[in-house]
Amino acid sequence: MPLTAVSERSSMSNDQAVTLSALPAPLHWRGTPQNWSLDENGALSITASERTDWFIDPNGGANVQNAPALLAPVQRPCMLKALVHSASAATFDAGVLVVYQSPNHWAKLCLELSPQKEVTIVSVVTKGTSDDCNSVPVSAEAIHLRVSVLEKAFAFHYSVDGTVWNLVRYFTLGESDTLEIGFLSQSPTGDGCTATFTDITYTPETLADIRSGV
Repeated sequence: MPLTAVSERSSMSNDQAVTLSALPAPLHWRGTPQNWSLDENGALSITASERTDWFIDPNGGANVQNAPALLAPVQRPCMLKALVHSASAATFDAGVLVVYQSPNHWAKLCLELSPQKEVTIVSVVTKGTSDDCNSVPVSAEAIHLRVSVLEKAFAFHYSVDGTVWNLVRYFTLGESDTLEIGFLSQSPTGDGCTATFTDITYTPETLADIRSGV
């Protein structure tokens, strides 16, 4: 039985589907949130527990995939965008849009607190191991993030005002019969992090121009 909206952080089973009016299919949890909520206006909040992340170290170190993600199956092409706010306190705390094909093939677009204590746009593309890239620091408390699913590839963009978009990453995860997109919160070094996603929009269309983002 899908869940539609709750006004407070939920203690209900995470095995149940979650319905967002903006998304074309019910969402499900991969990983367990400490808390989460979905209000009547469609604002989604996810609290990650301490020491949670998705990252496969290319140097052979950590392989961690315990951060809570709320995902929905989609068909190509499409776009998902949201205004993301992350209550970041510790290094690498982040609010994230994510694309997921398999445990070893996924990618994250993050509003993340860097080791320099700057809120930064970060992308992580994982194909067996994770390719991690810090892009630019941002001064706004909330940033628009967008995932564009193309016929064979993906594009990540960010925007300060929701109108002018900046390319972060253009990449592929390889061929797959399944694809999910959604939302994630993480706190790899901290005691937990709450990410909030508002103005969520899903569009079943192809991005017209990858470089300009329009």
